[in-house]
Amino acid sequence: MTTRCGFVAIVGAPNAGKSTLLNRMAGAKLSIVSPKAQTTRFRVLGILMRGASQILLVDTPGIFKPRRKLDRAMVAAAWTGSEDADITLLLVDARRGLADDVHAIVARLARLASSRRRVWLVLNKTDLVDRQALLPLTAELSSLLDVGQVFMVSARSGDGVEDLLDALAASLPEGPYLYPEDDLTDLPDRLLAAELVREQIFLQTHEEVPYAATAETESFREQPDGSVRIEVTIYVARPGHKAILIGEKGSRIRAIGERARKDLSRLLDRTCHLFLNVKERAGWDEERARLRAIGLDDAS
Repeated sequence: MTTRCGFVAIVGAPNAGKSTLLNRMAGAKLSIVSPKAQTTRFRVLGILMRGASQILLVDTPGIFKPRRKLDRAMVAAAWTGSEDADITLLLVDARRGLADDVHAIVARLARLASSRRRVWLVLNKTDLVDRQALLPLTAELSSLLDVGQVFMVSARSGDGVEDLLDALAASLPEGPYLYPEDDLTDLPDRLLAAELVREQIFLQTHEEVPYAATAETESFREQPDGSVRIEVTIYVARPGHKAILIGEKGSRIRAIGERARKDLSRLLDRTCHLFLNVKERAGWDEERARLRAIGLDDAS
């Protein structure tokens, strides 16, 4: 039997729906999702078997104009994911169309195009747009970038996603599988734990707090009964952020921990005991050690 295996990078502007699409295609929550832009901070790999093909889905941070060292590392991770892929899916929010940030991404992809690296256009959130507006948008994007195929999907509902997966499975290069067939991701459990905590910070707090916070797993210990004890530290930039995260009499941090624990137990298929600690650390987003801890290489 001929097998196929290859990397498929999902790139696009912040909030285009990259993480939602990855989770939909993988059939499991591997990348955190929130209504806020720039939620994903590093490359997330989803491993999907489709017939005799192993599709290695790479979710990347949204590409935007960086300001902090953290931002620069995020954008570098996004482009590295695309440059290493066999197929790049350019995911565009059909409601926003060819916005300035999308135009910049298209221009760079056009410069990077090669015979080995293929780009497919995926219009997302098409269930929220008049269908008559999709063809002109497709034509406009195709005039700026040579795209091999075009797909119209809704990552939220799943509409069109099966057709996209079938096409990917048939188009990957022939070769052996790179990961065990029952693996879902290459992310360490420690990093998954920290990411699920950070997802709840995004979902349960508002304004600037999510962008001024990071989560790191300090301890991940197997217990004799098969459960795992996990200690995660949340770093924040300001005293006010710490107060918001803890909440009145610890109500907010308990809610964050409880929801993250449930999601983590479901994903790891085992009982998880999660303990959270909040520390103030001004300037954490400029520290090399903090960036490495959350899975990002340092970017100057």
